[in-house]
Amino acid sequence: MNRSDAIRNVLRSKGGDIFAVPPHTTVYDALITMADRGVGALLVMEGHRLVGIVSERDYARKVILHGRFSRDTEVADIMNSEVITVTPGHTVDDCMKLMTEARIRHLPVTDGENRVIGLISMGDLVKYVISAQREEIEALHAYISGTY
Repeated sequence: MNRSDAIRNVLRSKGGDIFAVPPHTTVYDALITMADRGVGALLVMEGHRLVGIVSERDYARKVILHGRFSRDTEVADIMNSEVITVTPGHTVDDCMKLMTEARIRHLPVTDGENRVIGLISMGDLVKYVISAQREEIEALHAYISGTY
């Protein structure tokens, strides 16, 4: 495990659950889904086609701050439709840089035919890197102490 590992490895370790809603879902119902699933963002899908992503941040900035009501607002009205995606071959480091530069916290992972196969968050990447560092520290400790 390290930062040069492919995202497919992160998906393997975290699982490939994909939580999505259609664009005409109310923001309120999307928030309930996020809370139930323990996630901060949902993909917005029309059938198998990715059309956007909606996050708790979108809710805060595009509903609450504008005096809108979540029960009357559709996800399509607040989602980000210019979604940045990655493929399973991108590295952990590639994704961390991309997320930092684009100031985003979630990246859909697509196969070669633009089919969504997973979603990674910055938290998933940090957890993966910390796990890799822990393994490296344990290996170095074993090497130094001669117990490997």
